[in-house]
Parts: sequence; structure tokens; C-alpha cells
Amino acid sequence: MVPVHDTSSGATFAVRVHPRAKKDAITGEVGDALKVALTAPPVDGRANEACSAFFAKLLKVPRASVSIASGLASRNKVLRVAGLTAEQVGQRLINDRSHS
Repeated sequence: MVPVHDTSSGATFAVRVHPRAKKDAITGEVGDALKVALTAPPVDGRANEACSAFFAKLLKVPRASVSIASGLASRNKVLRVAGLTAEQVGQRLINDRSHS
């Protein structure tokens, strides 16, 4: 499982985005990051929006609670989830992966 960290503004974790995929899904891990396939193309911020929306739905939090803390123009991103602890995020990610 990838490391999830508590910060003053929410829990953070790393992702590596694969845009223009066939479906939105977590496809594995690479290093300390979750590998995420997204159908959105990497233009005009659409992949960033899709990434935030995907994790908001997955973690069952409002869309506004998920933001990109770093890596807006990169495949490697750090996501911040406001309102959840690192432990809660980790549990929800584990639960989702066990149902896939």
C-alpha cells in the first residue's frame, strides 16, 4: 500500500496518472505512488479534473475535498484529501482495492 501522510490541510498521497485509458481505475502501484488510469486526455486540465473526481467518488467525499497539492503539469501528482485522516484514506483505498 502506498504511504498516506497527515498534513494540516488533509491527508496526502502520491499518484501516477495514465491519461487516455479505456476506463478509470487504479491499475497498481509504482514506487510509492498509486497507478491510476483515466479516460480523460491530458489537455486543458481535463485529466486533473478527472483525477480529482475519480478519487472523490472512490473515497466518498465531496469533489471539493480532493485537490492536487503538486504536479499539475506532470503525470506524477500528490493529491490532498481534506476532511479525512491518513488512516481513513488508507482504509478506503484498501477496501476499494479488495472489491475490485
